[in-house]
Amino acid sequence: MATRKRAKRRSPGEGGCFPYQTKQGERFRAAGPVRRADGTVKPVYKRGFLTKTDGLAWLAEQQTAGRKGEYLEPSKRQLGDYGIEVIAGLRIGAQTRASYEKNWRLHVLPYPVAKLPLAKVTGLALTSHFRVLETSGRKDRKAGEGLSARTTRYVSTIVGKVLAQAVKDSLLLRNPIVAASPPTAKEAKAPEMHPWNAAQLRTFLDWSRENSENHAAWHVLAFTGMRRGELLALRWRDIDLDEATISVRRSVGVVKRLGEPRQIVEGDTKTAKARTIDIDPDTVAVLRAHKKARGAMAFQLAKDEALAFGNIEGKFRDPETFSKVFKTAQRLCARDLGAAAPPEIRLHDTRHTHATVLLTARVPVHVVSERLGHASAVVTMTVYAHVLPGSQREAAATFAGLVLAA
Repeated sequence: MATRKRAKRRSPGEGGCFPYQTKQGERFRAAGPVRRADGTVKPVYKRGFLTKTDGLAWLAEQQTAGRKGEYLEPSKRQLGDYGIEVIAGLRIGAQTRASYEKNWRLHVLPYPVAKLPLAKVTGLALTSHFRVLETSGRKDRKAGEGLSARTTRYVSTIVGKVLAQAVKDSLLLRNPIVAASPPTAKEAKAPEMHPWNAAQLRTFLDWSRENSENHAAWHVLAFTGMRRGELLALRWRDIDLDEATISVRRSVGVVKRLGEPRQIVEGDTKTAKARTIDIDPDTVAVLRAHKKARGAMAFQLAKDEALAFGNIEGKFRDPETFSKVFKTAQRLCARDLGAAAPPEIRLHDTRHTHATVLLTARVPVHVVSERLGHASAVVTMTVYAHVLPGSQREAAATFAGLVLAA
C-alpha cells in the first residue's frame, strides 16, 4: 500500500497565504509567526486580501518589522472614537476643525467603518465606505441620495489625517488610506465657475450704485478679486487711500458646531500670507465715499481700527448672510432691468470675474496670482487655463509664419 506523501512543513517564520470563499468571490488569509520586541513569537493573521500577493506582502511587512523590533500589537481602538480625539487635537483653524467635526459626525460615525478597530481598517474597507457615501450618504433635505465626489474626497482626506496620526502614535505600521480608492481629483473637481464678463459687471455695478446700500462692497470685491472673508475682515487701517493700496491680512468665517450658537471668527487668510493689492482711482473714490457714509452713521465706524464693511454696530457681518444679500441684490437688479440684467452668479464668482477679465486681457499670470493671493502662479494657471484660448492660436500663427518665411 502506497504511503501518502506528507506535505512539506513550513519552517518557523515562514507563514503563508490561503484562499477562502465569500459572497463577493475568492479572498485570501495571510498567517504566520512574528517576533515581538520582547523576543517572544506571536502568530498573526489577516483576512480580506484580494490577491495572494497582497497577503504575502502584508505578512512579510509584519515579519520584517518584528526582526527590527518594530512590530506593533494590533490596536483595538475603534476608528470612530479615535477620530474624535484626533480632530480635537489637530493644529488647524476653528473653521476647519468645525468642518472636520461635522463631516466625521455625519459621514463616519453612523457607519460600520467607525466600529472597526484601527488594526482592521483596510484600504478595501475604506473604499467600500466611500462607495456607500457616494451612493446614499446625504443627510440633508435630500437624505438617502449620494454625496458628491468632491465631498466624498474631502471625507477621505479627513480619514487619512486621522489614520496618519495613528501611525505617529504607533498604533498602525502604515496608513491604510494609501490602499483605498476615494474619488480622484479629476472626479472631485470644483463646480464650474460662471463669472461675468466686463460688460455684465458694469451693468450690475451701474444698477447697484443707485439701488444697493452694499454697492461699495460689490465694487471692491469685483475690482480686487478678494475673497468674501477677506473683505469682511478689512479695517480702515488696512486701506491706504492716498497710496491706493489695500493690505489683506486676515479673513473671517463662520464656525458652526452641533448644539452651539454660530460664531463669526477672525483668522489668517487661506494661504496664511498677507498681500497688498493696488487699486484704481475709481475704487479709491468708492472707498472714500463709503468711509464718509460710515462716519456719518457713527464717528467710530470710520476710525482706523473699525471694520470697513462691518454691520451698523461695527461688528463682523455673517459671511453666509452676506452671500445671501448678494443674491437678493441680483434678483432686484433682474426685476428692474429685465433681460438686460446679467445672469445670476455666486458671490465668489466676482473673484473669478476679476481673474478672467484680467487674464483674457493678457495681464501676466503672476500678477493676477499676486492679486488673488494664490499660493503660486501654478494654482492660477490650473484654475483659469480655460480662459486663455488665444494663446495656442497665437502660437500656431507664429509657428506658421516662421516656417513659411524661412
